Amino acid sequence: MHLAGKLKYSFHLPRGRRLFTVSGSMSDNPTDNSHDQYAVRLKKLQDMRAAGQDPFRANVTTTHFSADAKALYQEGQDYAVTVTVAGRLITFRVQGGSSFVKIQDQQGPIQLYFRKDVLGEERYGVFKKSLDLGDIIGVTGTLFKTKTGEITVRVDAFTLVSKALHPLPEKWHGLTDPEQVYRQRYLDLIVNEESRKRLQLRSRIISHIRSFLEKRNFIEVETPVLQAIAGGAAAKPFNTHHNALGIDFVLRISLELYLKRMLVGGFDRVFEIGRNFRNEGISRRHNPEFTMMEVYQAYSDFRGMMTLIKDLLTSICTEVLGTNQIVHPASGQMINFAGEWREVKYKDLIREVTGDAGWFERSKAEKIAGAEKLGCSVNPAWEEFEITNEIFSKKIEPTLIQPTFVTHLPKELCPLAKITLDDPTTIDVFELTIGGMEVAPAYSEQNDPFVQRQMFEAQAGEEKQNIDEDFLRALEHGMPPAGGMGVGIDRLCILLTGAESIRDVILFPQLRPGA
Repeated sequence: MHLAGKLKYSFHLPRGRRLFTVSGSMSDNPTDNSHDQYAVRLKKLQDMRAAGQDPFRANVTTTHFSADAKALYQEGQDYAVTVTVAGRLITFRVQGGSSFVKIQDQQGPIQLYFRKDVLGEERYGVFKKSLDLGDIIGVTGTLFKTKTGEITVRVDAFTLVSKALHPLPEKWHGLTDPEQVYRQRYLDLIVNEESRKRLQLRSRIISHIRSFLEKRNFIEVETPVLQAIAGGAAAKPFNTHHNALGIDFVLRISLELYLKRMLVGGFDRVFEIGRNFRNEGISRRHNPEFTMMEVYQAYSDFRGMMTLIKDLLTSICTEVLGTNQIVHPASGQMINFAGEWREVKYKDLIREVTGDAGWFERSKAEKIAGAEKLGCSVNPAWEEFEITNEIFSKKIEPTLIQPTFVTHLPKELCPLAKITLDDPTTIDVFELTIGGMEVAPAYSEQNDPFVQRQMFEAQAGEEKQNIDEDFLRALEHGMPPAGGMGVGIDRLCILLTGAESIRDVILFPQLRPGA
């Protein structure tokens, strides 16, 4: 979704008996008469209440959503199809004794046809005088097709079920804060079809992931959000306090360690889709509150996870998107999910981009010089693996547009994976990178409690995390060999929906307090 200044919309407003069209962008301010419109609408509400009609006490029982209702119409049918639909008034065109309006529900718009000789003069007068753009109404009527070919409901009865006291956005001149789109997401969803479709697609993607895994005998579980120790990742947590217990907790930064406890407990295939919280920066790809899916399969490994994620993403593309090819917005390249996916070792990529076959034998000073030569800014206090990983993050990962399994990362980057047998400096992991960003890391999970403790204690730099003694105790009871994988749901949705930012695929991203 393009940000402020790019979101265009158009509405039809009643002004006497003639058509008046207003159009603008989400970057504009409310019109000068917005307060007057509020007063006019409030007066209408007060008049209705004085007459014994309170729209906020009314309701309607719908039979169909808009698209489902329109699908019922068939050419040449010799009987009338009656439907009851409801939604928000988004266009309003009054033409004497007959009027066309459109309402919008979660499936989209549907046109309604109001006639005075059907409703009666009194009810038609109520329709003309009491309703405003943005009101929510329910109608009952029969389907027909207009001369222009639009399937429409010929209204027999209508009910106002919610009065909109503020007008829909007309012109928001001077609003320079692009966060307004996210701050008032409800308005964005009303006027921006692109946003609605993208967030509906997110829901379908998550639903498909659940269905895909359940068909393969994975069980969905829920693990604690409040945890005593922030484990499973190297990240700064949010801290909180439990009054009744008198102890501090953190909001979880990862799902991993409790899901592995499930493996110890005999659940061989488990997954969770849930919120993680990291008290860190906000960027195009980062939000403090984000959604992860983690999956663990006993008697598997990181290569088993390769098969699982490829099958999953191919399935999403085929069954949800309807295509195995999507356009990468930044580069315009076509990302192809069909066929073989590239697999390449982390070390080979580093050697390639540095042009140095002996990179991993170089001194720290030589690595700093090599990184700076490539244009990377490094901190001399960093560990050697951190310097190398800065090169990967800045010079390699953004170039990996096609699906790529980057394998055998340095062991310092994750203490929870098994060490590679033929190279003890690396671990049996992959990072699936698509569209220039990591989408899914996976491991052959470390299940040796003694090696696991050593790897926790040997952590260095920014990757250091707290040692969870209860988790180590669980491993001592025996955890089966397993493959584990995390999928960043928000990043996956950025990729599959063509969004520009993580904020575009989260309904209500974190923002500074504002008006």
